[in-house]
Amino acid sequence: MNFNSLKKNLKKEFSPRHQLKMAILGDTATQFLSTAIVGYAVEEGIKLDVYEAPYNQIALQFKNPMSDLHDFKPNYILIFEAETKLKDDFYKTPTEEKNSFAQQKIGTVKEYSSIAKQLGATILYFNFCEVNDGVYGNYAAQYPESFIYQCRELNFELGKLASETTGFYLVDLLSQQNKYGINFIKDNQLLIQADMYFTLDFLPLIAKNVIDIIKVRLGDLKKCLILDLDNTTWGGIIGDDGINNIQIGGLGIGKAFTKLQYWAKELKNRGIILCVASKNTESIALEPFQQHQEMVLKEDDISVFMANWDNKVTNIQKIQEILNIGFDSMVFLDDNPFEREMVKQNLPLVTVPDLPENPAEYLDYINSLNLFEAASVTQLDNKRTVQYKEEANRVKAKTYFDNEDAFLQSLAMTCKVEAISPFSLPRIAQLSLRSNQFNLRTIRFDEESLSNYSNNPNHKVISFSLKDKYGDYGLIAALFLEKRAEEIFIENWIMSCRVLKRGMEKFTLNYLVEFAKSLGCSKIGGQYLATPKNALVKEHYKDLGFLANQADDSYWSLDIANYQPFEVQIQTTI
Repeated sequence: MNFNSLKKNLKKEFSPRHQLKMAILGDTATQFLSTAIVGYAVEEGIKLDVYEAPYNQIALQFKNPMSDLHDFKPNYILIFEAETKLKDDFYKTPTEEKNSFAQQKIGTVKEYSSIAKQLGATILYFNFCEVNDGVYGNYAAQYPESFIYQCRELNFELGKLASETTGFYLVDLLSQQNKYGINFIKDNQLLIQADMYFTLDFLPLIAKNVIDIIKVRLGDLKKCLILDLDNTTWGGIIGDDGINNIQIGGLGIGKAFTKLQYWAKELKNRGIILCVASKNTESIALEPFQQHQEMVLKEDDISVFMANWDNKVTNIQKIQEILNIGFDSMVFLDDNPFEREMVKQNLPLVTVPDLPENPAEYLDYINSLNLFEAASVTQLDNKRTVQYKEEANRVKAKTYFDNEDAFLQSLAMTCKVEAISPFSLPRIAQLSLRSNQFNLRTIRFDEESLSNYSNNPNHKVISFSLKDKYGDYGLIAALFLEKRAEEIFIENWIMSCRVLKRGMEKFTLNYLVEFAKSLGCSKIGGQYLATPKNALVKEHYKDLGFLANQADDSYWSLDIANYQPFEVQIQTTI
């Protein structure tokens, strides 16, 4: 995709999945950057209403409460400051203050972040390209009063700030410089003539990075990596070559496959689900995972292992049924163009990268696609493999029962119900960001906004954690409630799709009715706001006995005076 095609998108008629407001501020001209970002957003079904601040007015726009930025009330504030302007500011700094230049700059950025929070906006801040100005040569890398030393310190402090501050995200321009080089990113001629920093060829790439961050905050993220085996996870064909002759390890082309496995293992450790879809005899396909000393990935790393002689489409469908996640959250890697095309044609929502012919280029190519953008990470993420393995065991066990109730009773499910706490807050925030299908109003909370919400005395956030005889599902549902006189209004109801058809929604309502009664309420209200992904719960309130509002059928209410609790196979635990 090139800049001209993104520019044409600005005139394209489309039905947006999301509509957002973004303010773009820069210390260089931002017209082309703005065009690229808005044009790329169209590709992803996002309509951006943009306020482009006047040239080089970042501080003025933030610090003046009467500025257009404050009046615009954006969802996102994008800030780009060029390393060339940073260098100019450094040169103007008195010598005795140069060694604290980065700290002074980070103090200014913290001010911007604080003001953005008051506006209810999320900041997307570009980190800085790192270019040695040649004043001290190589010595600059170790000299605190040099520009490159201060620039690197500033980038480190920006990363630290982003890790500690909700609503502040880095657009990682530095990684793009490392990959493509400064001469591909920066147009010196445009910079001199028009004060425009980026080359036209680079603009689509950085626009994608910006929109990737926004997409993941909207719940559009990849959760699962499905691997083919022969000539994808290792070199050679296990059924023909045997375990001792597949290419893997520290020699030759085997190194490329080993690097891919290390990368996949890191994804699994951060919470991405790893699965296998391979045309192979299962026992033979498992041998390297169980016996090969140089395999990085082990059997325990794989949540769902599909090795048989069915086609890849069928096996991916089976994986989806077990995981109960959307096809659009899956990535499938296969070296065979025929297999890739078959999946693309039959499962168009699955992301299928066209791997290079040379395995040595696999990883660099995959990384260039930025498929696994993250909005947050919690300590519980690395338990997902175990949880999905347990789910595969449940699916298998279900085949031995003739009816649903008998199967559910056999699970011996117990649920722990708790008010939000410092321990559960990160997981609830993450669930609100990740949940798409079972999400009644699709309200997203990061940790700070959730903390602020829950501290309101009229609000209550309740979490539900489920266990059964196969294992611990963890925290799988949350209610966001507001007391309105004699009504409890469900501001949002979210639940992990891993527990669908377990009776959790009925168990949750049973609990909510008792909670409402304890507050002296006689009615429970709720609303369903449709999105492209939550049609699953369109009839949710109707199915639970709520009545639609005659004036607005998106609103539902339940009179709890004569409520009869649902029968469920879940016991409450303390």
